[in-house]
Amino acid sequence: MKRLLICPSPRPEVPSLSLAAPLVTAPLLGQGLLEYWLSHLAGAGLKEAIILTDDRPDYIRAVAGNGERWGLSVTVLEESRELAPAQALLKYEKELGSPAQENIMLLDRLPGFPDLPLFTSYQAWFQALLAWMPHSKTPDRVGVHQLRPGVWAGSNWHISPKAELRAPCWLGKNVFVGPGAIIGPDAVLENGVFVDRAAVVSNAVVGADTFIGRFTEIGGAFAFGDTLVELAS
Repeated sequence: MKRLLICPSPRPEVPSLSLAAPLVTAPLLGQGLLEYWLSHLAGAGLKEAIILTDDRPDYIRAVAGNGERWGLSVTVLEESRELAPAQALLKYEKELGSPAQENIMLLDRLPGFPDLPLFTSYQAWFQALLAWMPHSKTPDRVGVHQLRPGVWAGSNWHISPKAELRAPCWLGKNVFVGPGAIIGPDAVLENGVFVDRAAVVSNAVVGADTFIGRFTEIGGAFAFGDTLVELAS
């Protein structure tokens, strides 16, 4: 049985999430949405997936490859625009078999969370991230650990013994947290984040490879590079 996965085009409600790469490859607790879905399909016993994208298909191909990482056969097809599921059904019904309609998915939610859309607002995206934390250690991920209840971390991190981690929070790979810093509650530090001494990050997401200077306080926001977006916007 095949699945047809539709990658969403950039959404005007969350423009910052697709500046550097397509929405389905933007970091969500250290990994992209597409990777979570391919892992989920493999775990459900699926063997083949067709991916439709109209946004930077080379990025999608670089992430998905031929699907070997998940034990799948994956084909990435470029479209001129995002197809609605009904349009995809008309175009690809023969390839999908019956019942074809049930085998088409728009990738705008995390697996198992149909009531938490990701891309309708920054706040919705943030709430979905928090809900996904306990489920983010998928079978294909190596190096993700729960340091203590409600606190997850990737590999190669450096956390000062004088820092404070308040659950729930997530720290990605190669994260540095300096002495006196407070992370959480409800905080996400993506891969490569550097938090200097006495900084505070709570109710916030810090994007990959972002530097948070000493004594800085980030709350109710998405910080990445030199950009700060309020989650309520």
